Order: sequence, then structure tokens, then C-alpha cells
Amino acid sequence: MADLCGGLVGCGFFAPNHLHAWREVEDAKIVAVCDLDKAKAQACARQFGVEGVYTDVEEMLNTGSLDFVDIVAGPAAHRTLVQIALRQEVPVICQKPLAPSLPEARAIVDACRDAEVPFMVHENFRWQTPMRALKEAAEDLGTLFFGRISFRSAYDVYADQPYLAEDRRFILYDLGVHLLDLARFFMGEVEQLSCKTQRINPNINGEDVATVLLKMESDATCVVEASYASKLEHELFPQTLVHLEGAEGSATLGSGYGLTVVQGSRVDHRVVAPRAFSWSSSPIGVIQDSVVAIQQHWVECLREGREPETSGPDNVKTLELVFGSYASAETGTPYEVEEVHGS
Repeated sequence: MADLCGGLVGCGFFAPNHLHAWREVEDAKIVAVCDLDKAKAQACARQFGVEGVYTDVEEMLNTGSLDFVDIVAGPAAHRTLVQIALRQEVPVICQKPLAPSLPEARAIVDACRDAEVPFMVHENFRWQTPMRALKEAAEDLGTLFFGRISFRSAYDVYADQPYLAEDRRFILYDLGVHLLDLARFFMGEVEQLSCKTQRINPNINGEDVATVLLKMESDATCVVEASYASKLEHELFPQTLVHLEGAEGSATLGSGYGLTVVQGSRVDHRVVAPRAFSWSSSPIGVIQDSVVAIQQHWVECLREGREPETSGPDNVKTLELVFGSYASAETGTPYEVEEVHGS
């Protein structure tokens, strides 16, 4: 069976992780790269041995040689890029956050549905090896009634991504989308949320701390914590710590990817470390592992004609929690989730 051939759009900061990961994925390869900055596209092509180099997405897609396109450009460009791909009926995997607004995200998803073109959001935190192990362990805990998802760090993310310091909306939009997706992954859909945001670093424009209290549709509660202002004894970036409690026990993903499961008098400890590759780099190996996993999932879904786990409709539910959190923080009132209430 011939490999699926893909084109990658956007050769910026995170693109090398995608390109490394595509080399690990079975049954797929990247044969073209595209960026408005030709020098960036050429640099990626040289590094990863890609023959096709483009500055125009339409030109790249018009070759008719692509089975899918991987969009790694910024969210402001996503709708336009997806529309170009849909005109050529080329399946799309698109980086998060899907869009700068909820209506725009829904428009992208609706367009893909109407065109009957496969589409998936590259929402990768739930694809981390430790998160998959925790999800499996949680299935033996009975009905979950409480969760806590915590990402607290003082890591200088602005050094490699200076635009993050300029954004008016920062930690919820860039990182919180991952954490809120994990809340749904582990505990189901959200009915209502309340959010408090803070800006601790005076040199940035947006919020760098956010705390969200989620009331799940199941009546469980979940606390989501995001911070890039937490100076701790041990810097854990980019580890996400998770604690889940159910009627039959609890499961905790702690630092160093230690997983502790408690059921009755039995306590089980093990390490669920991410996979390491020849190109893995500290400290983001866990992220790189998840990129391989989600891209492999995308290829398998294309081959089998099934809907991806992080499909467009699924990701809209996560993105609503992001914008709902901003609404709650701005108004000081709870936000009722539309996807549940149908308003």
C-alpha cells in the first residue's frame, strides 16, 4: 500500500515537530512544504528532505499529488487555508486553536461537513502517552466525581515565541485549550463554568494565570489551573499534573510521569513516561511524543474512513470552553455551555 502524501503549511516555530513526527508515522510522508516566507520553506525542505517548496498554498494543492494537508500556520489564517483545501477536496489536519472566535470555528467545521472532506484538529495533549495511560486507569475508578488538571510553571515561553507576550488573550487561548480538552477527555461534557484570570507578568499584554471551575454534565466538578507565573521548587514544564477521583478509587498523574492508582487498600505506583525518539529534545519530549501519536491517528482514520477522536465537531466543544472562560472572567458570572443547553 502506497504511503499517503501530505503537504505542510506554515514553517514556523512548531513545524519541525510535525515534520520529525511525520517521519515516525507509518503509511504517510510529507512531500511538500509551504510558507509565505520562502526562506523558511526552503530551510524546512532542506532539513527534512522534502522536494516540493511553495509560497502559495493553492499552487501546492493544484498539483493534485496530495492526500492531505497539515496546517501549522497561525489560527488567524486557518479559515482561509481550510477553504482553499476544500476547493481541492483535500483532507485537512489543522493545529489548535482552531480559530480566533467560536463563530469562525463553527464556520470551518460546517464547511468541512458540507464538503464531506475529512477534517481533524491537532489537539495533542490528550495524545500524550501519560494521558492515555491515565485514561485507561480511570476506567476502573467507577463514576468520576472530581478532577483537577494543573499546569503551573515559570518557564520562559516568550523567548522562542515572543508573539505570546503581545497577545491580548494568552494562557487560556494558547494553553488552556489543551487543559480544557483534557477535562472533557477524562470527565465528559461541561454544563457550566466559572473562570478567574490574572496578569502577573507586567511585560505581557494578556493573562498568564487562569483558574476555571467546571460543572460537568454528570454533576461532577473539575478544577483547571493554568499558570506561567508560578515559581516552584522544581520546574516541571511542560508536564501537566492530573488527579481524578471516582466512586471506586482515585488516580493521580504526578511529576516525572508517576501514576498512582488507589482502589480500596490497594495502591499501585508506576511510571508512564513518554516515548523517546532520536530527535526528542528536553524538556518537550512529552509534547513531541503526542505529535507522533495524533498524526498516526489521523492517518489511520483516513485509511479506515472513520471520524477522528479530535474531530472538528468535538474540538468546537473544547473551544467553546475557552471563549466561555473569557466571558466568565470578563463578566464575573458563570457561563452556561451552549453545546449542552442548545441555546
